[in-house]
Amino acid sequence: MEVQAFYERYPYPPPTDDLAAYRQRWQDRERRRADFHLFWPTRSYREDYSILIAGCGTSQAAKYAIRWPAARITAIDFSATSVEHTEQLKRKYELENLLIEQLPIERVGELGKTFDQVICTGVLHHLPDPAAGLRALRGVLETQGAMHLMVYAPYGRSGIYMLQEFCRRIGFRAPDADIGALLVALEALPATHPMTRLLHEAPDFRSEAGLADALLHPQDRAYSVPQLFAFLATNGLTFGRWLRQAPYSLQAGLMSRIPDALRAATLPLADQYAAAELFRGNMMRHSAIAYRDDNAGVPRISFHDDGWLGYTPIRGPDTVSVRERLPPGVAAILINRAHSHTDIFLPIYPRETRLLEAIDGKRTIREMLASEAERDAARFLFERLWWHDQVVFDAAPRG
Repeated sequence: MEVQAFYERYPYPPPTDDLAAYRQRWQDRERRRADFHLFWPTRSYREDYSILIAGCGTSQAAKYAIRWPAARITAIDFSATSVEHTEQLKRKYELENLLIEQLPIERVGELGKTFDQVICTGVLHHLPDPAAGLRALRGVLETQGAMHLMVYAPYGRSGIYMLQEFCRRIGFRAPDADIGALLVALEALPATHPMTRLLHEAPDFRSEAGLADALLHPQDRAYSVPQLFAFLATNGLTFGRWLRQAPYSLQAGLMSRIPDALRAATLPLADQYAAAELFRGNMMRHSAIAYRDDNAGVPRISFHDDGWLGYTPIRGPDTVSVRERLPPGVAAILINRAHSHTDIFLPIYPRETRLLEAIDGKRTIREMLASEAERDAARFLFERLWWHDQVVFDAAPRG
């Protein structure tokens, strides 16, 4: 119960009572539609589905209840403090679609329910037996359902693990640790320490709870890409895609500049993703979408046949289009603000602007073509837009 006691002392994320800006942002139906088709590109859009927030923390479940007012949201957490903060938000925002239970993930089957979507971010890597937790979640996921998992990644967290060990060696432990003293010590870190950059860049380290969660957590493990894929496969799940896939793509950012002789573009995608993690070296977490391994209809987006012509592109809600101070021959540069890697941006060429501006979330790519002569250019553009997280596709059968 050491982990439970930790979260009673350091509820995470730091509690908030103001979700007004969040509510306003998710009033946009097209934002919700893009989010839905990220998980289910081949299913018709709907909002009245069931969602489990497993390990809801202090505010995540309330946010989902606000985001999806027509959905049925169930939230579980083993921390009484987190449950109470969530209950307060439920009362304040009158979230009648939210049910909250104090329950550990391993016992989620006791709810007696199954869910269309399971959200479990930042939790499994803190369990004493992550595999048991994942199997329990898989057991309550509908056969055609989708699961969003986030787990720690090892290489970008090397500085964190060094300081975790530092704290253990000097006997600096939660829950009685003086976080103020730790902050003073961190200010003295040499500039060359792997943790120094994170202290300045990562918002998690600007709060007592975030700092404790990173450096003083009693139970913490990380998964490389191959380890994550094995973790999913051995517990009855199939990898679908990354929530943000551009950092893992050989077609995006710095990875696209690697000479062809080294890019290994013929490797299976799982091996390409593993190579990207090693090349980047600074990934701190992996956010993946997974499906049950007995789901015969795992959705896949592909440009290998003519099916892509029937896709309806939906713009990503976090896109910024830059049209000033551009390189020669470039009409615009698209940037996804959700990306933390600043090398990832997408140049748009003059010949592509008509197709880009034709995206309205209603027409298929085929309907957007002015002539068959545009077909190759359209394929080149939309495949790049997809890999750069600039669009999602509604690939559901029409009618």
